[in-house]
Amino acid sequence: MVRPAVDATGPGELPDDVVDALAHSLGARATRHAPLGARTTYRVGGPAGVLVEVHTEDDLVAVHHAISTVGVAVPLLVLGEGSNLLVADAGFAGLVVRLADGFDWVEIGPAGVRAGAGAKLPVVARRTAAAGLHGLEWGVGVPGSVGGALRMNAGGHGSDMAAVLVRCRLFDLVTGTVAETGPASLALGYRTSSLRAGDVALWAEFSLQPGDRARAEETVTDIVRWRRENQPGGSNAGSVFVNPPGDSAGRLVESAGLKGKRMGTAQVSAKHANFIQADAGGSADDVWRLVRHVRAEVLGRTGVDLLPEVRMVGFPADDQPSTSSGGRGL
Repeated sequence: MVRPAVDATGPGELPDDVVDALAHSLGARATRHAPLGARTTYRVGGPAGVLVEVHTEDDLVAVHHAISTVGVAVPLLVLGEGSNLLVADAGFAGLVVRLADGFDWVEIGPAGVRAGAGAKLPVVARRTAAAGLHGLEWGVGVPGSVGGALRMNAGGHGSDMAAVLVRCRLFDLVTGTVAETGPASLALGYRTSSLRAGDVALWAEFSLQPGDRARAEETVTDIVRWRRENQPGGSNAGSVFVNPPGDSAGRLVESAGLKGKRMGTAQVSAKHANFIQADAGGSADDVWRLVRHVRAEVLGRTGVDLLPEVRMVGFPADDQPSTSSGGRGL
């Protein structure tokens, strides 16, 4: 069996006949040349070679069958809400799998909290707070899916997925196998995990603490207020760079004189220097060039090499900055 690429950073470059074969095998589930950048919070970037939206585990089995029969390595990208993703203007000539309805459920009961991987993390945070449960309030500030948050161990305000995850269910697109596992086997670190490109989270179970509903909801409100006061709106993917140990990426970018720096249709936010915004109708490649420029300038001025937190897809693999997160767009 040919194992697909373990990441989705490069352009993919699948031959058209292979892409056609994938689309044919997947039938009505697949869309050729589907807009991909438009499915991200940057709202810029090109199309997917093939996009398949899955509603059930049977759909995932069909994807497994398709990639097993084409005879070549298939670059894979599992797409969530696209809130941590930048897609090149040329697009991504591989297979993109997106969890649709059928994976967006949330269950809150006496035995615990479980949510489908397609559920939006802010929705889960609000619903658990309304149930008087504490521990996931920070999730209201992460505009991604549960599966995407799991893949990159998303977090904020002093907590992360590793702190609340009990177990999860995973589907391997390559082998077609399903397994349940706990956080110890996922190597959850700062904005990283051991999940591969072909691993699809199906659901996650959380350990939360019962408490006062009013206090939990007040914490959610405070986090939303803090985001509005301290982070820019518009088209962006949140923090661009991982905070280096003992320091702030935003502080380093600002100290390098790059706050407000513009390159084509992309600009370092004047409100928070660790955000790069894209103009409406702008270029993803401009954002990418600005990320590289900021990284090089900070390295030259401070000696600190800022690692991108944003996942960059479809750009030249030999000129792709190292990333610390997995290959799913939150």
